[in-house]
Amino acid sequence: MSESISLDVTGMKCGGCETNVKKKLDAMDGVVSVEAMHKENKVNVEFDSAVTNVEAISQAITDAGFVVG
Repeated sequence: MSESISLDVTGMKCGGCETNVKKKLDAMDGVVSVEAMHKENKVNVEFDSAVTNVEAISQAITDAGFVVG
């Protein structure tokens, strides 16, 4: 089942940061689409909840060097 979330993410300063977050999440099983917006400090993710979850997505963003929340 597909779900969408919008996360507040700080630490993204440019398009390169957006690309890093997008690449990290796109590599995850179950992630359908990612939109990262550094100016709004937002990351929108569509994902298959049968395969992954919000906690795993948040951890991947944290692992990429950014702060979720």
